Amino acid sequence: MSNDLFSPRIPEAVASRRPLADRLRPTSLSEVTGQPHLTGEDGILRRMIAAGSLGSMIFWGPPGTGKTTVARLLSGEAGLAFEQISAIFSGVADLKKVFEAARLRRMDGRQTLLFVDEIHRFNRAQQDSFLPVMEDGTVILVGATTENPSFELNAALLSRARVLTFRSHDEESLQELLARAEQVEQKPLPLTAEARASLIRMADGDGRAVLTLAEEVWRAAREGEVFDTEGLTRIVQRRAPVYDKAQDGHYNLISALHKSVRGSDPDAALYYLARMFDAGEDPLYIGRRLVRMAVEDIGLADPQALVICNAAKDAYDYLGSPEGELALAQACVYLATAPKSNGVYTAFKAAMRAAKEHGSLLPPKHILNAPTKLMKGEGYGDGYLYDHDQPDAFSGQDYFPEKLGRQTFYDPPERGFEREIRKRLDWWAKLRRERSGG
Repeated sequence: MSNDLFSPRIPEAVASRRPLADRLRPTSLSEVTGQPHLTGEDGILRRMIAAGSLGSMIFWGPPGTGKTTVARLLSGEAGLAFEQISAIFSGVADLKKVFEAARLRRMDGRQTLLFVDEIHRFNRAQQDSFLPVMEDGTVILVGATTENPSFELNAALLSRARVLTFRSHDEESLQELLARAEQVEQKPLPLTAEARASLIRMADGDGRAVLTLAEEVWRAAREGEVFDTEGLTRIVQRRAPVYDKAQDGHYNLISALHKSVRGSDPDAALYYLARMFDAGEDPLYIGRRLVRMAVEDIGLADPQALVICNAAKDAYDYLGSPEGELALAQACVYLATAPKSNGVYTAFKAAMRAAKEHGSLLPPKHILNAPTKLMKGEGYGDGYLYDHDQPDAFSGQDYFPEKLGRQTFYDPPERGFEREIRKRLDWWAKLRRERSGG
């Protein structure tokens, strides 16, 4: 008996009302737009499939760039079973069910591609649960995230997966999507050239968004009507950004804001901050950049700068827009008027260079713990002086690897709070020379 008797038939008229973005979903990797470095003829994913060496991956990129679609197409072209879960709605019990189903398939000789949307929302313990099934080949994990994997995912998980970056759609690929939509709809988009360009800016590099906006335009248009930019704005109730956040305008303004803060000009900093708000920039992006300015350009010259910027970001999270924008403006002015120092920033870069160059050197044995008799017998911990038991709570011992010798990375300037730090460092240097006989 045909299964069709038990399957509800979707009338053709109803099927045609599926969202345009869904109807235009690619059916093969070759149809994917906007990611030629991944899905093009010489793209990484095409090479992996051709070589039969598909491994676990993290797809990192903004919304609407095709992460879910590409994962599904990968499973089809590689002949893998496809499972999809969302970290927002799934817990440990859901993961166990998925893993068990994948194990059963593997016993039948078929591997599973497990796609995890918003994988960064899983906590560390949940992320760790993927490790055994990745290692024994039960699943090929493909996680999708809009957040930086280096900060949001466990190092153990990252070490077992390759991070692939999805890029925002550029104007050319969004135009290509609109052209495909016009073919499907069998009619042109009723917009002037200027309005069409404005619609693309509104989408802000999001392929799903540009198709949704186009669909709204077609629904609103009467017979023979063509909308200009003002008409488009009225229909979709959205203003085109003053600049494209993925292009030069975005980087020009954030650069101008950063340099105004570094140059201690609060008025110019507020001007560029206001322009970014007016252009529709994500306020949390601005908040993150202010935090970066606090640690790069103010540093320990004013330790409160980082505290205030984090508090401003949290205040925006709590208040939302537009009230929360004032908190970010307050942080911006604080940074611009704070004493400036890149002492920690330059010290960290110098320390990183030294770590890469001398990363194989062992710390001196006197500062290593000796939890076992064998290690104690090898001299671990011998001669260590507990600083709190020493005069001035300072032993003056050397903590660098013996073969490297003492290094100086941090050189605080005589500005702000770092003036006090300089006094402490000079005092400890004097004690160190006295106690070492130097």
